[in-house]
Amino acid sequence: MITPVLLCGGSGTRLWPLSRKSYPKQFTPLMGQESLFQGAALRLAGTGFAAPVIVTGNDFRFIVTEQLAAVEIAPQAVLIEPEGRNTAPAVLAAALVLADSDPDGLMLVAPSDHVIPDAAAFRAAVLAAAPRAEAGDLVTFGIRPTRAETGYGYLELAAGADVGADAGAEVGAEAPQPLARFVEKPDAARAAEMIAAGNFLWNAGIFLFSARALIAAFEAHAADVLAPVREAVAEAHADLGFTRLSPLAWDRVPDISIDYAVMEKAGNLAVMPFAAGWSDLGGWDAVWQETGPDAAGNVSTGAATAIDCADTLLRSEDPGVELVGIGLKDIITVAMPDAVLVAHKSESQRVKEAVSALKAKGAKQATHFPKDHRPWGWFESLVIGDRFQVKRIHVHPGAALSLQSHHHRSEHWIVVEGTARVTIDEEVKLVTENQSVYIPLGAVHRMENPGKVPMVLIEVQTG
Repeated sequence: MITPVLLCGGSGTRLWPLSRKSYPKQFTPLMGQESLFQGAALRLAGTGFAAPVIVTGNDFRFIVTEQLAAVEIAPQAVLIEPEGRNTAPAVLAAALVLADSDPDGLMLVAPSDHVIPDAAAFRAAVLAAAPRAEAGDLVTFGIRPTRAETGYGYLELAAGADVGADAGAEVGAEAPQPLARFVEKPDAARAAEMIAAGNFLWNAGIFLFSARALIAAFEAHAADVLAPVREAVAEAHADLGFTRLSPLAWDRVPDISIDYAVMEKAGNLAVMPFAAGWSDLGGWDAVWQETGPDAAGNVSTGAATAIDCADTLLRSEDPGVELVGIGLKDIITVAMPDAVLVAHKSESQRVKEAVSALKAKGAKQATHFPKDHRPWGWFESLVIGDRFQVKRIHVHPGAALSLQSHHHRSEHWIVVEGTARVTIDEEVKLVTENQSVYIPLGAVHRMENPGKVPMVLIEVQTG
């Protein structure tokens, strides 16, 4: 059985404003009804695959479990990083946890925000690569390039690798190939040269190896990473269904990618070519391409209308915001309730500059949404005035907010969907749809959803 290890962190800046630090792109249904994270978990489920191990941050732990439950996948473990330290420590922590039960078991490391349309073909490639990983090799996955892309790193195949009948043929889809080296993101001229050479693949950041082989690679090439991560795992503690890595040890962990830490130094490498379609959705231009433009090259999503446009992405994420483009060419426009992005398609990689500029001016839109996700559900601010605020609060079935009191404001709750069990000081009562309740200043109170359907209420705060 191969254990999927899904990396689930990131700041989400390249797909702003849809993706933000508080709720990055892997949790968003960018390409359909399921989120990218759910798609990754489903892609690596079924025959030959064990329950996944998730590595994520504290802020995303309940989002992870909620989204997995929605697609009926129970994780083997959810590891909580005290702070993001790039991919090397995250992957190593998962390997150390898995090695406790089966050091020779295979682990497939994959980012949770990629798109691979042909899941069956990818699973077949993973199974084809398994014998090399079982033999102790570190297998990386390379994507057959379709263009001279400057946004990806590359993998150079070694002399004697199966590159097909000619440079344009599909690179060895049957078995792993020898790997010569990793290549940094190139400029446009170098990218064109590599495509013409025919022996380069995109570096997908997906890996297959045994826990034992990976730990040995860190012992040989990155002992400074291994020692504190091993301590963080040894001193980890359980919290509900999560495993929290030790923050004291994690503070000493270097911030380094797995490529730099071990993969570029190891001698036991192989690359499994894959040509059935892949994208890391690293920018809005990639979303435009993967969504499937119409005959005029346009992609219109949500309440969006294109008039005499060409090669343009128009995306409205709010049904109350009608987005209309007229006479546009090579333009990306994404409309949210609280922010709008307009950019030339060729400049889509500069979106993270916009996030930096917004942070510098103190705009909350840089990192946070109006909708705030919590373990019990979510809330969003509808109106904020000088001495009042109106919120919509969504509480999951069976969930409850903490018992609390406020010394500077009172609240009115109006239930609009479902039934609420409301505690006000010593009184507990049910409040049903179209009923309301008043929470006086200083009263100890709590709301719960005792039902089997979501409970939604409107909260008016004054004071």
